[in-house]
Amino acid sequence: MVRACPEPFVPPQEPYMTDSMNPSTDDFASMFESSAAAAAMQEGQVVPATVIRIENDAVLVDIGLKTEGRIPVREFSMEDDQPKPGDIVDVYLDRIENALGDAVLSRDKARREERWIKLEKSFNANEPVKGAISGRVKGGFTVDLGGVNAFLPGSQVDIRPVRDVGPLMGEVQPFAVLKLDRARGNIVVSRRAILEESRAEQRAEIVSDMAEGDVRKGIVKNITDYGAFVDLGGIDGLLHVTDMSYKRINHPSQVVEVGQEVEVQIIKINPETQRISLGMKQLGSDPWDGIDVRYPVGARLKGVVTNITDYGAFVELEDGVEGLIHVSEMSWTKKNVHPGKILSTSQEVDVEVLDVDSEKRRISLGLKQTMDNPWSAFLAEHPIGTEIEGEVRGITEFGLFVGLGPDLDGMVHINDISWEQSGDQAIEAYNKGDMVKAKVLDVDVDKERISLGIKQLAGDPMEALDTGGVKRGATVTCTVTEVTSGGIEVEFGNPAIKSFIRRSDLSRDRADQRPERFAVGDKVDAKVIQVDRGTRRISLSIKALEIAEEAEAVAQYGSADAGASLGDILGAALASSSVGAKAAPAAGGDADANGRLAAPQGEADDLKKIKGVGPAFEKKLNEAGIFHFWQIASMTDDQLATLEEEVGTSGKGADWKAEAEALQG
Repeated sequence: MVRACPEPFVPPQEPYMTDSMNPSTDDFASMFESSAAAAAMQEGQVVPATVIRIENDAVLVDIGLKTEGRIPVREFSMEDDQPKPGDIVDVYLDRIENALGDAVLSRDKARREERWIKLEKSFNANEPVKGAISGRVKGGFTVDLGGVNAFLPGSQVDIRPVRDVGPLMGEVQPFAVLKLDRARGNIVVSRRAILEESRAEQRAEIVSDMAEGDVRKGIVKNITDYGAFVDLGGIDGLLHVTDMSYKRINHPSQVVEVGQEVEVQIIKINPETQRISLGMKQLGSDPWDGIDVRYPVGARLKGVVTNITDYGAFVELEDGVEGLIHVSEMSWTKKNVHPGKILSTSQEVDVEVLDVDSEKRRISLGLKQTMDNPWSAFLAEHPIGTEIEGEVRGITEFGLFVGLGPDLDGMVHINDISWEQSGDQAIEAYNKGDMVKAKVLDVDVDKERISLGIKQLAGDPMEALDTGGVKRGATVTCTVTEVTSGGIEVEFGNPAIKSFIRRSDLSRDRADQRPERFAVGDKVDAKVIQVDRGTRRISLSIKALEIAEEAEAVAQYGSADAGASLGDILGAALASSSVGAKAAPAAGGDADANGRLAAPQGEADDLKKIKGVGPAFEKKLNEAGIFHFWQIASMTDDQLATLEEEVGTSGKGADWKAEAEALQG
């Protein structure tokens, strides 16, 4: 800053000497004051200086030191008023004395110091400063703030990204100081903050004149993927893509274009953020009004596929009304297929209304409902019991899947493959691609299942038992198919039925209860002692047949008038027996070879007289043909062992026999 001298300039006189070259008291005082002023000055300060004269390339100034200071004339070129002799200017004292004894002064540095002081005041007061964009640097621009350079980040140039900054270069305009560090000489400014503050004031004024529901005209300024920004006269509002039309829109450019004048309705105003939401479709009637009446459940309609997703396809029924065909409602048979492989966009399709929710604005549609149900059609063409033929398409641990056409499969459960073999064994005989015949067992239209059976083609062998006379108590001729340590496996009947005769049922005589005495292929007669249709098991016993035949012989030939001994009776009966076992002589009374009776003879002895035989054992002994203690007394050790096994006791036979013999006397 240059300050003019108020009085005519008078060159300073030499303060150190008088004309007589002898210093006076006043001279010493002046010298002392000059020395004190010089001592008060410090390097790095801004001090006032008086312009003495101006030479070709320098301005000579006096700052009160012993020597004059020289400042290049070019440092005053940016000032409005050029310095004149006598003017007072602020200069920066860089060095009090250099190698030549001159003070090093700078007008530019003084001007920068003045500017820094003003910038600090503006920064502390949160006031804008004037400046001009002077150049481009990495990440932004440089701004000249009147001799001090500041950094303007690229994001702080404008509210929205600016492609061309050329028109802003060199233009003096206000900036907000975001950061100031004088020690490092670092200043960060923002033009955007000034614009936002100005725009906020304008927006507040404009928004105050608006109300939700107002209809206004505006100009489309910008289009994005999610909507369009509309200028409402100094403030922008967002017209979201979902509020442009009731019909599906893939991109806002399908409805509006930049520069187009549109009529919109103000949907919502946020007083805090001053954001305005706009709508166009709200100006027309809502097509969802009365949707329940126009599209009742069960109605069949035509529509156009507008969009396909992973979970289904959207079908336009009219402008602004769309329904969804879920992937599960597209095909009766194609369950795990992408909707895009069944339908395509712009395709016209027939659909059926499954559900309408007017509140949620949703309509559920069905495509497969307009086609015949293949399970119903199959049942009509193949009633239960029909024989079919198909290819084995899949084999799992629980059965076979048999193809019944291009889209249908039926399943043969593992238990419906064979009557004779177990499921695991029977399924091993089949391979993928084999052609098989089966019978339709069941068709569940609701669950979309078809049950087939292969073994049902041959008929159930258990059902043939009644017609073949095989029932409990019947005698059958069996063929031995396998001999094991626990018994023998046999088969009989036509179709063949398998059964297993346990070791204890191979004979009445314990000595003959040896499976090894039989061979595969042997023919044996046995009695049916149990038929369980639930478990499909038939129990046979050779032992039961022997007992029955002997009891029959006693009943037939054992009359008191016959005059025949028991040996004769048993001999005649056993001679006609198909078992051919040898009968032992009776031991007491009319008992059989094993000491058994079909019924008590005379007054029955009380078996409970034998120690350890209570009501329960007495009942079991009676069932085994033992009614008198004399029967036990006359039994052999093997017969007692067999009896013990039957009645479920062990080790008591010898005691029973000893007590029975004692009772018999």
